[in-house]
Amino acid sequence: MTTAAPDTAPAAPRVPPAAADPAALKVVPARHPARWAGAAAVLVLVAQFAHGLATNPVWEWRVFGDYVLSETIVQAVWVTLQLTAYATVLGFLLGTVLAFMRLSHSPVLQTVAWTYIWVFRSIPMIVQLVFWFNLSALYERLGVGVPFGPVFWSVDSDSLIGTIGAAVIGLTLHQAAYAAEIVRGGVLSVDSGQREAAAALGLPRLRQIRRIVLPQAMRAVLPTAGNEIIGLLKGTSVVYVMAIGELFYQVQVVYGRNGRVIPLLLVATAWYVLLTSLLSVAQYHVERRYARGADRTPPPTPLQRARRFLRDLRAAAARREAPVTALHLGGESR
Repeated sequence: MTTAAPDTAPAAPRVPPAAADPAALKVVPARHPARWAGAAAVLVLVAQFAHGLATNPVWEWRVFGDYVLSETIVQAVWVTLQLTAYATVLGFLLGTVLAFMRLSHSPVLQTVAWTYIWVFRSIPMIVQLVFWFNLSALYERLGVGVPFGPVFWSVDSDSLIGTIGAAVIGLTLHQAAYAAEIVRGGVLSVDSGQREAAAALGLPRLRQIRRIVLPQAMRAVLPTAGNEIIGLLKGTSVVYVMAIGELFYQVQVVYGRNGRVIPLLLVATAWYVLLTSLLSVAQYHVERRYARGADRTPPPTPLQRARRFLRDLRAAAARREAPVTALHLGGESR
């Protein structure tokens, strides 16, 4: 009687069907319960806030509607925009000069610029405004003449500067101290090798700055400069101490007469939000323009995204409405 020899060959490993066929794998999406809980809590808070805005009678939306576009408020907004524009242009012009003074090789220019920035960043804006408002107490007349010598022409300080002039001077000098550091940081962000290459090609120093340094520095300057301009727009409310009819001062005058504090403060808030939003949009497009040298394919703007979305919707609607044509194969239709 013979017995069969046992099969000593190793058995082939069994491969599970899921590993053999990747298409058979079950895809389970990742779950984020904490994220959903946080989103739900935020939505509840937003809904409560919106419900309070709509139902709380203290907001007095009727009073808000009566004053938000009134002639007094609109004129005050115009004064605020004027102060912001003057202080922005003059402040950044002076700040650019101070920035290059700090970057110069002259110890005198460096010291003067550093001292200016140190002093005007150390003094609060409201103190500077009150000081310039009372300049006539320090200098009754301002004139032109020989230094330490005779004066050829002079004028009364109050008639030359005035209230608006004092506000513009105070805002400009305060803004220039911060603008100088913003511009200096942007210039330092440009590779020094480019300036050296331009100098080796014989380009004048002014042309190097205007055509090579500043266009590249603007990419680093614009984000911080935009924040400073928005801060300056809101900071113009400080000139209420000088009795200038800007937005916040006029709101104070109105609610001082009728006692409607909350709706009038809401009027000022709405205008400040609108103006800062417009400045933010302008900042976005200016940054996008100066980023062309570094990013040749910038992301689409919100308007371009909206146009693309509408175009995709129209294309999808056209595909759904298009008639279905029969496919003919070998003389037969299917």
